[in-house]
Amino acid sequence: MKNIGERGFKFPETADEAKAWEPHTERYAIHHEVLVHARTRTEGAWSAYCYPVPGRSHRDEEHLWRELGAKLPSDIALAIFPAFAGIPYAE
Repeated sequence: MKNIGERGFKFPETADEAKAWEPHTERYAIHHEVLVHARTRTEGAWSAYCYPVPGRSHRDEEHLWRELGAKLPSDIALAIFPAFAGIPYAE
């Protein structure tokens, strides 16, 4: 595994590592009905998405980023998720 970024996020370097690898994810509520979700990717990058949610349980709703998420520009994503500094943003 290769460590990248200020917090040393781990990224796979081999096919076997990629099979067992789990992405690092974080979420941030900018409103009770709007979440922002950040996620590392196997190629050593990350991206963030903003999406509407019903607002009942953010833990249960965070998966909706795949269906409803709009990808954020890198400068906005980094302002919300500074822990990802030093990792390339997937454009």
